[in-house]
Amino acid sequence: MTPSHPRGSSVDLDSPDRPFDNIINFRDIGRSINSILGKKVLKEGILYRSARLDDASERDKRRLTEELRISTIIDLRSTTEHNMATTKRMTELGSTATPVGDEHLPELPGVRRALISLTGRAFERSLLWRLDWWNFFKVLAYVASGYRSDAILIVGEQVMTPRGLIGLGKDTLDSSTWEMKEIFDLFADYVDPDEQDSNEKEEGPHHTSSSYPVLVHCTQGKDRTGLVVLLLLILTALVSEDAITADYVRSEPELVVEEEERMKEIRKLGLGRDYTKCPPGFTAEIGKYLQERYGGVEGYLRYIGVQEEKLERIRKALLV
Repeated sequence: MTPSHPRGSSVDLDSPDRPFDNIINFRDIGRSINSILGKKVLKEGILYRSARLDDASERDKRRLTEELRISTIIDLRSTTEHNMATTKRMTELGSTATPVGDEHLPELPGVRRALISLTGRAFERSLLWRLDWWNFFKVLAYVASGYRSDAILIVGEQVMTPRGLIGLGKDTLDSSTWEMKEIFDLFADYVDPDEQDSNEKEEGPHHTSSSYPVLVHCTQGKDRTGLVVLLLLILTALVSEDAITADYVRSEPELVVEEEERMKEIRKLGLGRDYTKCPPGFTAEIGKYLQERYGGVEGYLRYIGVQEEKLERIRKALLV
């Protein structure tokens, strides 16, 4: 039996904007931006963002694969987050087996899943170098002794909290260049309908070997996802800063429903409630930083190795 929708019977079940059962902060970026701008600038049904998919219901999974026809999921979470999610899932199932790292990931037939930690080793090293010497060696000792969670707590309290979400966004740009290139190479995997042969055209745009439609997410679908979406939207050169900000801050009310649950996880990382919020200056400050340090988004993407041809393919994928 199909469960009734948890958010009320007034939801239009035919609307592309209707909520999922167990996936929050989900939206079609093109539809969101077009609504904010009051005109159609971006393609719709091609690029989506959300919080984690771990608790997706069977109906949610069918909607992703059969209705939205997602081709690629880019999961930006760290190894630590995946391990925490796996442990949580095993506990919920009452299993005593040793987690192997992917029990929390929903099975989505035909969907390519790219696990790209946007806060990987290079990012972690950049945080370590911001520690004072006492805490630096303390963290190394904890890691060497197998107490990684204690090490993470120190880094969270001593570095991540003072840096704030905007500072960490800048750190991500500077340190996670390899990961960013991998992400944007995926976004550049787009087949222009005009370049398809007649048979492919008859089958439709979703029957290509391209990455699209793409869903990008992290844990909350707010900051790392917001950073990647920010780069994409600036790259189009047709979406205003105000519109980018308006889309970014939409995440905060979307996440209220799980705020207390998320706080339990965030505290384990040594972080506070600010990390559940959307700082209003995030998009403006990141945009300013990109311009001053790299000469803008195009300069940054070229710096990390994304070729001009790929930048143009991404624009073609996104723009009407």
